[in-house]
Amino acid sequence: MKNRWTLEGKTALVTGGTKGIGLAIVKELHDLGAYVFIVGRSFEALDEVISSINLNTDRVDGSLADVSKTEDRNRIVDVIEKKWDRLDILVNNVGTNIRKKSIEFSEEEIEFLLNTNLKSAFDLSRKLHNALKKSGEGCIVNISSVAGLTHLQTGAVYGMTKAAMVQMTKNLACEWAEDNIRVNAVAPWYIETPLAKQVLKDSDYLESVLTRTPMKRIGKPVEVSAATAFLCMPAASYITGQCLAVDGGFSVYGF
Repeated sequence: MKNRWTLEGKTALVTGGTKGIGLAIVKELHDLGAYVFIVGRSFEALDEVISSINLNTDRVDGSLADVSKTEDRNRIVDVIEKKWDRLDILVNNVGTNIRKKSIEFSEEEIEFLLNTNLKSAFDLSRKLHNALKKSGEGCIVNISSVAGLTHLQTGAVYGMTKAAMVQMTKNLACEWAEDNIRVNAVAPWYIETPLAKQVLKDSDYLESVLTRTPMKRIGKPVEVSAATAFLCMPAASYITGQCLAVDGGFSVYGF
């Protein structure tokens, strides 16, 4: 029973792991015994996570990369394949947003969001398929959003990428089950992260968010990281192709 609730000795790659939800996931996986490789775009943030946040640095490493770029994704895959003989866990966490009305987006902005939020996750998953297969119990968790489940004021392009990520999760789960790779998604609502705080500082907007949230509060990064870690554990060994909403009841709240 005890071994079902641990990640002892597991190898994990977390994209966007230097702040917010990604940082919480890094800490959670590390505390459960995993070796964690972090991908981030800021050397200072990466160095702080690896050396200054109470982590066992023997089990934490990282690299600078912008996973929206093909060449950076290829480099990360090469690093992982040289570092470990297999990959047990891939957390596709990187994501960003540009908040505009649909008719106001430029082609460059649309491409940027598609590449960052969706293509990066699909491409990394495909290129790391062999390493995950070698695990014998590989696991992918895609950090989606409730914006991929229903309309939000976050904008159409962001919602499109997150909805596509949920569908990608289902397809890969079915396609790669024969390789003993499970694929799931987590869909957060508003969480206390730097990205969300930019919007929630508007008191009227915050009140409207809380009104639509049955639990009447904003979520915490550790609540997303706990759900993510569970999906990576042997305890979740028969769960695949699912999207777990971590949203205080938002996505099921009617009238």
